[in-house]
Amino acid sequence: MYLLGIDQGTSGSRALILDGSGRVCGYGYRALPRLYPQTGWVEQDPDVVAQGVAEAITEALSKAAVSPHQIIACGIAGQRNTDFVWSASTGRPLANAITWQDLRTMPMLAELAQWEHSAEWRERLGYFPGPYSSAVHLAWRFQHQPAVRAAAESGDLRIGFSANWLLAALGHANGHVMDYGLVQAMGLYDFRAEEYWAEWLAHLGIPRAPLPDPVPNLHDFGTLTIAGADGETAAVPVRLMMGNEQAALFGHECRTAGTAECTHGTASFVNVFLGNHAPRSEKLNIYYAWHLGDQHTYCAEADTCVTGAAVRWMREEARLFDHDREVDELAGSVPDAGGVVFVPAFTGLNVPYNDPTARGTIWGLTLGSSRAHIIRAFLEALGYQMRAILETIEQELGIHIAQLNVGGGVSASDVACQVQADLTGLPITRPAFTELSARTAALLAGLAAGVWPDVAALPPLPPASTHFAPQLPAPTRDAGYAVWHTAVERARG
Repeated sequence: MYLLGIDQGTSGSRALILDGSGRVCGYGYRALPRLYPQTGWVEQDPDVVAQGVAEAITEALSKAAVSPHQIIACGIAGQRNTDFVWSASTGRPLANAITWQDLRTMPMLAELAQWEHSAEWRERLGYFPGPYSSAVHLAWRFQHQPAVRAAAESGDLRIGFSANWLLAALGHANGHVMDYGLVQAMGLYDFRAEEYWAEWLAHLGIPRAPLPDPVPNLHDFGTLTIAGADGETAAVPVRLMMGNEQAALFGHECRTAGTAECTHGTASFVNVFLGNHAPRSEKLNIYYAWHLGDQHTYCAEADTCVTGAAVRWMREEARLFDHDREVDELAGSVPDAGGVVFVPAFTGLNVPYNDPTARGTIWGLTLGSSRAHIIRAFLEALGYQMRAILETIEQELGIHIAQLNVGGGVSASDVACQVQADLTGLPITRPAFTELSARTAALLAGLAAGVWPDVAALPPLPPASTHFAPQLPAPTRDAGYAVWHTAVERARG
């Protein structure tokens, strides 16, 4: 008896095999290329997304030496705000997926802000629909993609995220549904009223019919056809669907109000579990966390615009290093950034600035500045952004975060984690096990399949972890933060 967990993210797709005790038996990964058809446009090929997931699953099965027929349930944690459109009758994509990094809708934002109900966005949707929002991307599709309009008019259009696209591409869906959290993340759903916001749909020109119905995270979503390396296949029940940020929050065992984690992926997301209360906030995003029993729970979220994407830029475009593992070595070779300040606002700045017009800048360069100083300045920028987010959480919600759990991407660097501890003034904990979203997907699929009776009975996270205590004196920390804010203001607008 085995469980399959899938984490389909922006940069890649992961598959994890767990046995009945929660032990990891096999793992597979496929990187996911992005497409840049025009300046500011960032897309994904839906077929490549599905193929990558299928290959990652086959690799995981092979490493686990497990037959597809031995998998009793599957869970999918999927990326949010990357929208997929496909034909209900053929199961074929109608256009490329538009990722959350895409900026093609920037010209639409000023006009949308004039809408008479725009002041209700945060209250109803849980967040401000910026250029990354699927709601605005879908409005663009209906204006510019005739195939999407025609499919909607004939009743053949399906809209969703990668989690339910995978069912269409690789299996069979039991209806057109996504979990509440993913539905809310589309930016069309009034999560307090628990219904799609009809006036907002009408204003954007998006019909209700092609949109998925919301259901709890534990649900009979359909089946996924998986294949072993020898070609053997099986249709596996999909029993869990969840956004990958919520899956990371659950995976870090942040299940009591006020506990928090930060996932460093393509961007960095700080999430705080709130329990069954959904407060109002002007600067933070309020999302469903999960719905595993008879009620919703909620989380607050704030994010940077780019983290892993900036590392990729430094590697591929600026050519500061050849391999990501060099970040730790180079950043650790200098005691500080040598006066260099890097504002990685490649696609704007998010919380608390919420300025999509900001752009990436590097300040303070001298002839003595090296690539090591620039890389160190980037890690410091990440620490300062996290401090700004944590201060906003305290100001908006009255929650003081005592410790931050981190995972993903750049958190593999000891130097990066120590810089985060120094610049936030918080102890940072990094679990040894890193694939938390995929593990959550497998565990909760097992919960739905009856492997465990309740959440309390789930196997705990492996205990090994690394702790980073703040070492920088508070006056030095605050002085650097002041310089950071000056650089941010210069980068804005």
